[in-house]
Amino acid sequence: MHKVLVSRCLLGHRVRYDGGASGPFDQLDAWLAEGRVVGLCPEVAGGLPTPRPAAEIPGGQGMQVLEGQALVLTAAGEDFTAAFMRGAQLALQAVRRHGIRVAVLKANSPSCGNTLTYDGTFTATKVQGEGVTAALLRREGVQVFNEQQLAEAAQALAALEN
Repeated sequence: MHKVLVSRCLLGHRVRYDGGASGPFDQLDAWLAEGRVVGLCPEVAGGLPTPRPAAEIPGGQGMQVLEGQALVLTAAGEDFTAAFMRGAQLALQAVRRHGIRVAVLKANSPSCGNTLTYDGTFTATKVQGEGVTAALLRREGVQVFNEQQLAEAAQALAALEN
């Protein structure tokens, strides 16, 4: 049985930057009941508190953060890059430890967003891009989905098991 890495906020854990959570999601609940879920919040795992200031990547590209070409900053200019990098590495360790090939991560997040992220202007402007953790996992060959793509994630998981 394949495990799935899931953002803890999508499991109802109050770990979002604003102290909130998301969900519930029937598919995630089913996977939890089957013992498939490995839950992780990269930002909290990386050492950031809850709640915490919102952070964005100028330009919105997590891969640039991984390559040392961009930072993760708060609106006040506080640099959260090191914590985001630590969290991404911990996610990668969990993926390798559990042989994970599918992840469901929080949409739009500077850690977890898989198709869109905020552009670093703190104006709610989204750009095509991915968060730091999503970029690292995708580079490792993990299929990364968000909470609006649960049907696709379930299909990817089923394909691995057939």
